[in-house]
Amino acid sequence: MADRERFEELAMGYMGSLYGAALRMTRNPADAEDLVQETYLKAYRAFGTFEEGTNLKSWLYKILTNTFINNYRARRRRPAETELEDVEDLYLYHRLGGLEAAQAGRSPEDLVLERFTDADVKAAVESLPEAFRLAVLLADVEGFSYREIADIVGVPIGTVMSRLHRGRRALQKALHSLAEERHLSTPADVAT
Repeated sequence: MADRERFEELAMGYMGSLYGAALRMTRNPADAEDLVQETYLKAYRAFGTFEEGTNLKSWLYKILTNTFINNYRARRRRPAETELEDVEDLYLYHRLGGLEAAQAGRSPEDLVLERFTDADVKAAVESLPEAFRLAVLLADVEGFSYREIADIVGVPIGTVMSRLHRGRRALQKALHSLAEERHLSTPADVAT
């Protein structure tokens, strides 16, 4: 009983952020709920192996990510389901708004990016290959370090760095193409 209470005390506070991550991974609210539920079940069963004093959030995300990857591999042939309107607004998009950004001055990239809707940014992120999308989400949305992402995903830190770099570049290219397509960039936007 003490383990159950300790688990609830330590782990349940992460449910909201785990659900957000699961929703971004699965792109489906029902699948995200299932993923979080399975993650908590696995975490509870393995709680005796958790080393107190280490990063519980990272441990839970590792279980979440591994469960997602295993489920993804098992259902690889299942048609993709997307409900973008239910996904919470992306961190990258919101970072560009606000009074502080206006006062601090904006780069040409910021000026172009603020012309995109969050649906545009979400679609660009969704278009990334799975490994790159996962790296971008864990780093830029969830705020994990390279080392934490490497532990969560189970790949070397160099692979994380490569996937993140390539994912960010692909995201940049997708948004740049969209800007050109919509004639959102002006000579002043690309001058520097």
